[in-house]
Amino acid sequence: MATKNETPEQRFASLCKALTLLKSEDEIRRFLIDLCTPGEIKDFGERWLIARLLAAGDMSYREISAETGASTTTVGRVARFLEQEPHQGYKAILERLK
Repeated sequence: MATKNETPEQRFASLCKALTLLKSEDEIRRFLIDLCTPGEIKDFGERWLIARLLAAGDMSYREISAETGASTTTVGRVARFLEQEPHQGYKAILERLK
């Protein structure tokens, strides 16, 4: 049950649980449209494109920046999460899409 006194960690855990309950691409799309601003959806899509381009391995950071319109800082951040951070969320999904 939701309470106004939830910690940020509890809120995040609740959001993660909600995401696991979505059953189709359409449900995910509708939930994200309700949850996120158009700018947030644009940013998420941009980061996901950057991750896919980085994983393909045939473009430099500058080329990806020019192709996507994202800053090289954003490209570098996605690259760091793709390769160095322990979460490995990008890699897990990229592997499943192969």
